[in-house]
Amino acid sequence: MKYLQLFLILLATWSCQKSVQKADKIITNAIIWTGNAQQPPAQAIALAGDSILAIGTNEEIEKLKDTATELIDAEGNFITPGFIDTHVHLMMGGNALLSVELRDANTPEEFTKRIASYANTLNDGQWILEGNWDHTLWGSELPNKEWIDKYTEDKPVALYRLDGHMILANSAALKIAGIDRNTGKIESGEIVRNADGTPTGILKGNAMYLVLNKIPALNQREKKNALRAATNYLLSKGVTSVHDMDSLGTYTAAKELKDSGELAIRIYMAKPLNRWNQEFGMGNSDNKWLKTGIVKGFVDGSLGSHTAAFKEPYTDMPDDSGFFINDEKNISLWSSNADKENLQITIHAIGDKAIHSLLNTYEQVIKENGTKDRRLRIEHVQHIATEDIGRFAKLNVIASMQPHHAIDDGRWAEELIGPERIKTTYAFKSLLDANAKLVFGSDWPVAPASPLDGIYAAVTRRTLDDKNPNGWVPEQKITVEQALKAYTATAAYASFEEKRKGTLEPGKLADFVILSEDITKIDLVNIREVKVLQTYVGGEKLFDNQKN
Repeated sequence: MKYLQLFLILLATWSCQKSVQKADKIITNAIIWTGNAQQPPAQAIALAGDSILAIGTNEEIEKLKDTATELIDAEGNFITPGFIDTHVHLMMGGNALLSVELRDANTPEEFTKRIASYANTLNDGQWILEGNWDHTLWGSELPNKEWIDKYTEDKPVALYRLDGHMILANSAALKIAGIDRNTGKIESGEIVRNADGTPTGILKGNAMYLVLNKIPALNQREKKNALRAATNYLLSKGVTSVHDMDSLGTYTAAKELKDSGELAIRIYMAKPLNRWNQEFGMGNSDNKWLKTGIVKGFVDGSLGSHTAAFKEPYTDMPDDSGFFINDEKNISLWSSNADKENLQITIHAIGDKAIHSLLNTYEQVIKENGTKDRRLRIEHVQHIATEDIGRFAKLNVIASMQPHHAIDDGRWAEELIGPERIKTTYAFKSLLDANAKLVFGSDWPVAPASPLDGIYAAVTRRTLDDKNPNGWVPEQKITVEQALKAYTATAAYASFEEKRKGTLEPGKLADFVILSEDITKIDLVNIREVKVLQTYVGGEKLFDNQKN
């Protein structure tokens, strides 16, 4: 009997040992910010397949190794969950990387020189697109088609201002679109004209689409090349998931990459709010790599182009208060119908009038369609009226914001809307204090897709011109941990994926980033100098700074 008992104890011990899953990879000697408030400070992480097996001390995690386990020494570097960028334009961003870069062109001469140089690399008839120029870098003068016509006679041009609400078209593109001095006014848009009525080449709001709708669609090879370029760039910034705000044409290319094992970033893809019931080649998808089910709309435009809708006029243009791109009744109808189909709704609203109107719409949708877990979102939320801040938590509306815009716009925004309205501009802290859910993104290619830049912007609010060393509207600064959460845990919540990713916990996807510094401990002004050393997606190292 005694020997039988001993045998049973040994058998049970052997069975327990055999049932303990061993790790495929173990990373030790790290400083790990898990994003999970219940997790004690961690040094090591064990991976099995594409998921996290365990997190803990070096000693605890090393018990999970066997002879086949890959051991990785983090050498004291900092690990965070993979960053989730909740607002990108993926195909545009990829194409921008393959086109002329105008974001930092700071004189008209440099602007023109770069376009002329790029035009020389193209064949006649090829379009020159993206660009993302910023005329505030050289003053307030908008570019004119005359600057570039002689260099682009046989190559149509449609180059975005960095906010995406204004383009510069050359004479070739205007001719293709049939735009001349006789073209009439455009509802919710503007053809900017010279004194004699001829177009300058600047098209705002809906007027842009007279040209944009003439651009030939990319073929599948071009789409996949753009996606590869975008993915490589995003991984180098530590981004492992994105919410793509204009996925038309992206889904089929991304699915082909996924099916061939090439897709290296997780994508949540949006359809247009006003056409959500059209097919667009997008299937219903909710897997680890491709997710659909969100629809995106617009209320107004942008501050820099004077197309954001405000309750009061612009300070620098007393007769102008911006405008709605879409009628309130249409926004309400589209939103209600999409909500009835259990689609997630997110809508662009920048001016205080636009934000107020959209919150009213969401309140009405909830009243009409009943209570459910819908996770309504507003994109940008840049210039919010004080009385509307508390409504976000009350209505459970997610504020999807892009902190880099704050340190960019902060150079000139007060000239446009005055000292009072800027007090609740990019009101990160006020929204969090009011218990709103805050998520961060970049709006890439409008701004760099660097979460570290975004965190730096949110916690310092030091404008890009270095004229606000203590922060622009400093009372709206937040902590590093709050900014990290907006790029990780809450960002995952914003796509109904909080059980899958966003924090580093056993069972969740092994998406994480290794940084060169503990950004929760260093001087805040040094955050944007921190390096992304490695990016892991599904337990696989897909970016390595040592090899790139």
